[in-house]
Amino acid sequence: QVHLAESGGGSARAGESLRLSCVASAASRIILSVHTMGWYRQTPGNTRDLVATITNEGATSYADSVKGRFTISRDSAKNTVLLQMNSLKAEDTAIYYCMSDVTSTSREDLIRGAARPQRGEYWGQGTQVSVSS
Repeated sequence: QVHLAESGGGSARAGESLRLSCVASAASRIILSVHTMGWYRQTPGNTRDLVATITNEGATSYADSVKGRFTISRDSAKNTVLLQMNSLKAEDTAIYYCMSDVTSTSREDLIRGAARPQRGEYWGQGTQVSVSS
């Protein structure tokens, strides 16, 4: 399976900044292509909502609530997506989840010359961001 490892969450005061990082990797599979990557967030009792996404061509999309404060970027060579969060507000408090749309194949199939690409949407385990007012 494809694994997404998030880091960078924590606590901050309103007005401060945090940066989240997420790296996609695969132990038994080979990543052939990483398509859209993004960040979502969820608070208790609520749905998981989009924060920002970025395509493999660099096109970005943001939730209205974070426009002008958050910036998403990616390093495609490292299968990494970053979320720079500035001017944090108390309402940004949530668990932030990394998402990645990935095409991969098994190492064995690739070695045999019979790659069977599979595309799927993968999620990280989430990282807590807490902002105090």
